[in-house]
Amino acid sequence: MADDLQEKLDEQLRYYRARAPEYDAWALREGGFDRGPRERAKWFADIAKLERALDRFHPSGHVLELACGTGQWTERLTRYADRLTAVDAAEEVLDLNRRRVGDGVRYIHADMFSWRPTETYDVVFFSFWLSHVPPERFGQFWSLVRTALAPGGRVFFIDNLASPEAEALDPEHPGSEEGSVVRHLSDGRAFRVWKVLHRPKQLVADLGELGWDAAAHRAGHFFLHCRATPRGDR
Repeated sequence: MADDLQEKLDEQLRYYRARAPEYDAWALREGGFDRGPRERAKWFADIAKLERALDRFHPSGHVLELACGTGQWTERLTRYADRLTAVDAAEEVLDLNRRRVGDGVRYIHADMFSWRPTETYDVVFFSFWLSHVPPERFGQFWSLVRTALAPGGRVFFIDNLASPEAEALDPEHPGSEEGSVVRHLSDGRAFRVWKVLHRPKQLVADLGELGWDAAAHRAGHFFLHCRATPRGDR
C-alpha cells in the first residue's frame, strides 16, 4: 500500500513538472480554461477576496511558502515578508518562480512529504496545495507545518472550495479512486493527481483533531482561505 501511494505521488509530481509552462493559464482563465467573460469575472472577483484575506492576515516576519509553484502568490508575499523562503518539488516551476519574482527569495528544491526544515518561521503559507495532499498524508503534512513554525507562528493557506460552482467551472475526469482526477496537458498526455476538496467547517474539525485552532471561510464561489495556529501556542 505504501509503495502504491508513493507511485501516485510520483505521478502527481511528474504532472506538475510537465505542466509548468502552461500552469498559469489555469489561474488566468486562458486557453482551454476560459469559460467566457461572465465566469471569468466571477473567478477574478473571488481571487480578489483571497488577496484581501491575505492582506488582513499580513504574513510578516520570516515567511515560508510551501509548494510555491510558478510564483503568483510568492510575488504577493514579498510585499509583506521581511524574509521569504519558497519550497517546491518541481524544478521547472521553481525556474518560472525565479523569473517572475526575481531577487530576495531563498528557493529550496525539495519534496513536501520528505523535506524537513532546518530553521523555523513566523508564517507558513501555501496555496492550492492541501487539496493535492492524499488523506493518508494529511496528518504527516501538518506535522511538517508544525515543525516549521516558530513559537507564536501562524499558518495561512488558500485552496479550491468543495462547491457545485467550482465543479461546474472546471469539470475534470474522475480518477480510479475517490479523491483523484485525471488531468490532461495540451499535448494530450494524461496524469492522475490527487484532488481532495475541503469544506470550511469540516476542515476546521479535521485540523482541530490534530491540535490546531483554525478558522476557515469561503471566498465566493470557488475558493476558501484558512488561518491556523497550534493549540496552546499563544
